[in-house]
Amino acid sequence: METDSDLDAVGIFDTRYKEFLEAAGQFRPQLHRYCARMTGSVMDGEDIMQEVLLEAYQKLGQFEDGRPMGPWLFRIAHNRCIDFLRRNKSRRRAEGLAAMPDIAHPQEAVGREKDRALERLVINLPPKERACVLLKDVFDYSLEDIAGLVDSTVGGVKSALNRGRSKLANARQPLEARDAADPELTRLLGLYVELFNRRDWTRLRDVISADARLRITNFFAGKLSDSYFFTYFERMRTPWRFALGTLDGESIAMELHEVDGAWIAHAATRLDTSGGKIVRMRHYVDCPWVFAGAGSWRFDAPPP
Repeated sequence: METDSDLDAVGIFDTRYKEFLEAAGQFRPQLHRYCARMTGSVMDGEDIMQEVLLEAYQKLGQFEDGRPMGPWLFRIAHNRCIDFLRRNKSRRRAEGLAAMPDIAHPQEAVGREKDRALERLVINLPPKERACVLLKDVFDYSLEDIAGLVDSTVGGVKSALNRGRSKLANARQPLEARDAADPELTRLLGLYVELFNRRDWTRLRDVISADARLRITNFFAGKLSDSYFFTYFERMRTPWRFALGTLDGESIAMELHEVDGAWIAHAATRLDTSGGKIVRMRHYVDCPWVFAGAGSWRFDAPPP
């Protein structure tokens, strides 16, 4: 039997859930922008943002009423990004790149950080400097708020800002150099595109491992065998093709839709391979901020 306290708890959660949905809708593009700049990849940024929203939902019961949700979501995003950088050993590479000489007057860099090209240069900074520059010069958080978000002091934030701005003033390359192309990935991407366009699902399954994972932004995460991924394309009425492409320098398969006689980029598929098989597919669809936030993207002319 439900008690009054049980009903009160349900009512409080419902209110928080509504606030969470509103905050997620409002801050989602900004969270993606932050995660993408912290990781150096718009697709990694999207993956992390999904994790952020899931973690926030799971922790709604711990959220204090009356607090703004924006900084709370950004703190979760920051921690997730730091975890990502540690897992991928990007911190070590970034700290090596950060050995750029400082300049005498870091104020010379102020005002230029909001330029989108320079904004992408933050990947060349160590994680703390990267976070402080983004949160202050891009998202306009106060020094006090930033200190809370990155678990530092106001003095520590000021120092990180000065160091980061100084290095950015001398930076020249818009993105970290990508690793050399993986021959296995290049081969499987080409085969994936070819077989997809031929609707040859049988042969396509032959190059995909039996336990391959599929993640479709906002819609599905699990085994490919448990999804209706191929059926969805079979039933699609809009003319579509796949083509090889790149997104922020990373090789991908681009889903194209024909609109008024022209092929338009609609979604991107990222493949992970191992042992000559595709072991994971990540399909980024209905998230326009991924393309909007990319430094560059392109696709080859679709086959006839």
